Amino acid sequence: MLKLQNISASYGKIRALDGVSLEVPDGKIVTLLGANGAGKTSTLKVITGLLHPTGGTAVFDGHDLTRSATHAIIPMGVGISPEGRQIFTHLTVAENLKLGAYTRKDGAGVKKDFDWVLKLFPRLAERVNQVAGTLSGGEQQMLAIGRALMARPKLLLLDEPSLGLAPLIVREIFEIIKQVNAEGTSVLLVEQNANLALRVAHYAYILEVGRLVMEGPAAEVRQNPEVKRIYLGG
Repeated sequence: MLKLQNISASYGKIRALDGVSLEVPDGKIVTLLGANGAGKTSTLKVITGLLHPTGGTAVFDGHDLTRSATHAIIPMGVGISPEGRQIFTHLTVAENLKLGAYTRKDGAGVKKDFDWVLKLFPRLAERVNQVAGTLSGGEQQMLAIGRALMARPKLLLLDEPSLGLAPLIVREIFEIIKQVNAEGTSVLLVEQNANLALRVAHYAYILEVGRLVMEGPAAEVRQNPEVKRIYLGG
């Protein structure tokens, strides 16, 4: 579904990615792990057209993303829940969700997905007419994911969905990520909570300073002694 081949990218003279190659197969959860500054968000920016690579290729569902603009990529079937949520705090929950479907023309399908998202996130259903800026941090994260799902993406990009949230809320969100995947959506999960990410993912990549240093089935990566020492606190 998604294939990055030897991607390099820079911010001016600062190299963010150096020869990154990864794949997200259809129907799988793939996690991209690494410390702050490793290049995880830069990878997502390449996929969504916010950062054009200086080398390599990015292909999604047969489409070349390498020089595509964001407004052309999202309708291809890519949805993103960005780091920091970036919801519209002055709009209601319902208005935020409907904005997630702004590229769609199928009104009946949008209504069906609106109801589906509220079923996925009962907390949002209870607050559907509430101004988004008054939601808790966990509820805002749910809204950001729900808004991304309103585009009915084939591939859902999640950038640090656990950041700053209580453990109970994090577990709830990760259960929903598994449910969304079980219903057919592929997921690329960028996450610092390596323990949780490796439990839900099928495959894992680890970035260090813009380079991939390890990859493999998530269950195997989780048992790697170096991963345990550096990322799992064991």
